[in-house]
Amino acid sequence: MAKKFDAKRYLANPGMKIKLTDWDPGERHLSSGDKASDAQTLAALNEQLDKLQDLLFAGHQHKVLLVLQGMDTSGKDGAIRQVFNSVDPLGVRVASFKAPTEEELEHDYLWRIHRQVPGKGEIVIFNRSHYEDVLIVPVHGWISPEECERRYRQINEFEKLLNDSGTIIIKCFLYISKDEQKARLEERLADSAKRWKFRLGDLAERKLWKKYMQAYENALAATSTKSAPWFVIPANSKTERSLVISSLLLQALEGLKMKYPEPEENLSGVVVE
Repeated sequence: MAKKFDAKRYLANPGMKIKLTDWDPGERHLSSGDKASDAQTLAALNEQLDKLQDLLFAGHQHKVLLVLQGMDTSGKDGAIRQVFNSVDPLGVRVASFKAPTEEELEHDYLWRIHRQVPGKGEIVIFNRSHYEDVLIVPVHGWISPEECERRYRQINEFEKLLNDSGTIIIKCFLYISKDEQKARLEERLADSAKRWKFRLGDLAERKLWKKYMQAYENALAATSTKSAPWFVIPANSKTERSLVISSLLLQALEGLKMKYPEPEENLSGVVVE
């Protein structure tokens, strides 16, 4: 029997101080540990998500933004593959944010982000996001604490603008342990099919683990709001990670209580010969 999903279990409560030690990255609350059973559960969630995404696309009213943020190897790509593998690609888009280009550096840091937000009827997944500019940069000392606080406020205002214009925002921090990251990096090195993903820079960033955890705690505390909440996703288990993200999306979409729109033309008496 599937366990009841409770989003509050993963919520970074708005306005509260955040301590990541309050969550267990190795938790397996939704997964049973049986691969076949968990695969069936995830497939059932995929099917529900496909139906709701079809309603979203047909209704052309609401917009959904899913933000996936996390340390290297936390499973952002894998989550996208598992959660959306049954969804019509016409209504889903992935936007990845790496080091800014010269053109992007000519503008404010949110310029490239705003260009990628979802349109009506669309789900957009941010694989990394505008939060890079309040995570990597303060960890490396590229901006002052005052500038970082300023960016927190700007991000909150930006996300409120999106929410006020009909965008549902779900922000997921994929939380893995340092030991799990070590195992995944070693797996990349050992597997010739995965070695291309390995970067020596990953090892340099890994040395800053404590600073990154502090940066995440600060960012989550400052930017988890009622209209754009953060959820801390236990991600040591790839299955648990995907089950939680799928469940969050389904809960948000079901809350919209969508129906298929009526046809634009009067179809009564129409016969297809």
